[in-house]
Amino acid sequence: MDIDCDTPQASQKSVLLLLTLWPFNAGATTILSIGDGDTIRVLQAGKALAVRLACIDAPETAQSPYGQQARAYLQQRLPIGREVSLEVKATDRYGRSVAEVFSGVNINLVMVEDGQAFAYRQYLGGCDAKEYLEAEERASSSRLGVWQVQGDITRPWDFRRGRRSASIPDGTTPGGRHYRCKEIGSYAKAQELLRQGHSYLDGNGDGEACESLR
Repeated sequence: MDIDCDTPQASQKSVLLLLTLWPFNAGATTILSIGDGDTIRVLQAGKALAVRLACIDAPETAQSPYGQQARAYLQQRLPIGREVSLEVKATDRYGRSVAEVFSGVNINLVMVEDGQAFAYRQYLGGCDAKEYLEAEERASSSRLGVWQVQGDITRPWDFRRGRRSASIPDGTTPGGRHYRCKEIGSYAKAQELLRQGHSYLDGNGDGEACESLR
C-alpha cells in the first residue's frame, strides 16, 4: 500500500489508514510518518508516538535543499508501515522520545554514515560517541551528502541559533503582522512564512512551522 505523505491531508489519511487497516503486530512499533531528517512518528501499542532520533542532527527543513534531501533519504530507509525497534535514551522538552531507531541497522548511525546528518556532539552521551564521530569522519572523507558542499553547510544547531537571534526590523515580525497557525490555513503557507522570517511559528526550533497543520 503506497501512501503519499507530502501533503497535510495525505499525512492525516496515512495515520488513519494505518490505525484501521494495516495488518500490524499489536506489540510491534511501526512507522507512521517522517517529519524531517531526524524526527519520525511511530505507532506503538496502538498510540502515535513522536520520536527524535538520538545523537544526530539533520539539516533543518529551511536549509534547502539539504533538509529536504535528509527527509527523503529517511523516508526511503523507513517507509510507512516499516517495523522498527527503539532504544529510548530520554524524553525531550517537547515530550518526544529521544531514541536510536533500528531497522536491520542503526538508522541514526546510517544517517551520519551517508552524510545526511551530523553527529550531535552536544548530545552524544547516550550513544557510542566514538562510533558516531568515526561515521561522520568517513562521510566527510568520502564527500557524501552534506559533505559534497564546498566549505560545508551551516550546522543545524548554528542555523537554529541564528534564526532565534535574528532581529526583525520593526521589532515584532516582518511587515508588522503576527500570524497564528490556525489562521494560516495550510502547512505549505506556514513554511513560506517561516522562510520570510516569522520564526515564532516554529515553536520548538526544529525548522518546521505549524506542525499541527500537517
